[in-house]
Amino acid sequence: MLRHVLFVCSQNRLRSPTAEQVFADWPGIETQSAGLGNDANTPVSPELLAWSDMIFVMEKAHRNKLAKKFGRYLNGKRVICLDIPDDYEFMDPVLVQLLQQKVPRFLPAGV
Repeated sequence: MLRHVLFVCSQNRLRSPTAEQVFADWPGIETQSAGLGNDANTPVSPELLAWSDMIFVMEKAHRNKLAKKFGRYLNGKRVICLDIPDDYEFMDPVLVQLLQQKVPRFLPAGV
C-alpha cells in the first residue's frame, strides 16, 4: 500500500521541499510539501491533509499552528515533529543528513 507523506514548514521554500525531494524515491511512499505561512509557495490545505497519511513538521510551533488552524482536518493523523530549525538552505547537505537521520524510522520499510 502506498503511503502519502506530507512535509510541512513555514514558507515551503527550504526545509519541507528538501524533505519532499530527499524522500521522493523512497519505496512505498509518495511525498508532498506545504507551508503554514500566508505566503507559502504551496500553502497547507484541507485537501493536502486529507491526501496525507502521515505529516512531518519541522518545529513544535508548526505542530501547534497546524492543530489550531486545521485541527478538524487532521482526523487523528500522526503529526511528527522533527525539531529542525530554519537554519538551512534548500538541499543543504547538513539538512539532508538531518532528514535522513530523523525521518526513515517513521516510514514504512522498503516494499
